[in-house]
Amino acid sequence: MRVAIIGSGGIGRGYAAYLSSAGHQPILWSPSGAALVDFAGGAGLTVTGTLEGTLPLALARDCAEAVDGADAVIVAVQANGFRAVFEALAPQLRARQGVIVSAHCSFAALHLHRLLAARGLDLPIAAWATTALTARKSGPRGVHVSGIRARLDVATLPQRHAEAGLALCRALFGDRFEPRPDVLAIMLSNLNPPAHMATMLGNLTRAEQGEDWPNYGSITQGVGRIIDAMDAERLSLARAFGLEVRSVQDHYRLSFGVEPGPVGEMAAAVYRKRPELLGPKSLDTRFITEDVPFGLVPLDLLGAIAGMELPLHRAGIALFDAICARDFRAENDLLPALGLAGLTPAELHRQLREG
Repeated sequence: MRVAIIGSGGIGRGYAAYLSSAGHQPILWSPSGAALVDFAGGAGLTVTGTLEGTLPLALARDCAEAVDGADAVIVAVQANGFRAVFEALAPQLRARQGVIVSAHCSFAALHLHRLLAARGLDLPIAAWATTALTARKSGPRGVHVSGIRARLDVATLPQRHAEAGLALCRALFGDRFEPRPDVLAIMLSNLNPPAHMATMLGNLTRAEQGEDWPNYGSITQGVGRIIDAMDAERLSLARAFGLEVRSVQDHYRLSFGVEPGPVGEMAAAVYRKRPELLGPKSLDTRFITEDVPFGLVPLDLLGAIAGMELPLHRAGIALFDAICARDFRAENDLLPALGLAGLTPAELHRQLREG
């Protein structure tokens, strides 16, 4: 299949490497234009880690070139780029194409669906709760793929295209997908925001001073207890919407193959397996700038719609507003476009199933 990958960060490069190894034809478009600079002159992508080798990389100059003739489009940018990417992507999509959002947050699929509906276009939009692999850039022309997830959750908007969305994901990445009832279940399955919030709080000065510190090795028992407590809020919120979603222990077990237990113990086991994974060396990190406005803020909105208090989520937003001297609620540019405040739980759930 010809697959347009939007985003040239570690995940986008990792997807290009994986899909090439599986016999597909990825073409990469970087909205910032960085990929055209990094791979100028036909330079190949050097892949290390779980996948190895050097591969030629097809690059698109713009969104239209990337999407033209593609069977599927994978959006692999940070959430603060979703709105701009979707508004560039929507006019280029055509019938019989499918879109994957990796990883989904902040009602993103609903925004893209509305843009397509305005054109009279009805396509499957598959939303993942996390990425299919873990990867990071290694220099201007490299990527290190540190792992490929054994299982991950997917739901499709509109729900009537669920079979097509699941089939597309499996055709590209194999039989590793667990279908979930709807996009709301996916939103409530994204574990990065609470985990990253707690980790950054516990290691704030280390990040701010640019120190080397192990990501999972720094999730101590105390940090782990914050993650466990935030997970309890998330699971209660899911139940308020009639959904059962995976716990943080399920996530660690499926992603890293460690035995269930308190998060602090599970993180220590991951650290023993993956000591090379380091935490951010700055406060200007997606652990904050993506996960607070596009992870914690939408969950707080869901809590308000369900009539539930999420005190730890709300406290996390307020703390990082103070730490970074920013208004992270205002930095989410998807929520104002969607106008979801004031909906009943049933009305919101219907929109996240039917569009």
